[in-house]
Amino acid sequence: MSVPRELFERMWPHWLGHTTRQGNEADLLTEDVVLEMPFARPGGPSRVEGREEVLAFVTPRRAALPARLDGVRCLAVHGTADPDVIVVEYEITGTSALTGRRASLPFVGVLRARDGRVALWREYQDTAGIAGALGLD
Repeated sequence: MSVPRELFERMWPHWLGHTTRQGNEADLLTEDVVLEMPFARPGGPSRVEGREEVLAFVTPRRAALPARLDGVRCLAVHGTADPDVIVVEYEITGTSALTGRRASLPFVGVLRARDGRVALWREYQDTAGIAGALGLD
């Protein structure tokens, strides 16, 4: 298995809130990691730089998400000319705490690894679809 693919799979438990069993999320990230969200919600950042800044950004947002995330399903992993970069297609399944509705939403991510850690995570998401699935639209 490639390092980027292994890192991608090690990220899932943190998304699902299973952090106590999977160690510290900070250990997966380079000190200068970059998080990019090209389709970020209006008013939100589209880029966050640095491990502490990324964790300070994602941790409270996950905690405040009005949903229980139940699973991640990898649809495809695409290698690139650079062995440290993969493109992943995946779905996250969850249940809205507001509506009780269960939904699976598609995502695409680009992961760049360096020295066995995530140096770049670029995530493409349907923010309107997410809002609708959560009952926030």
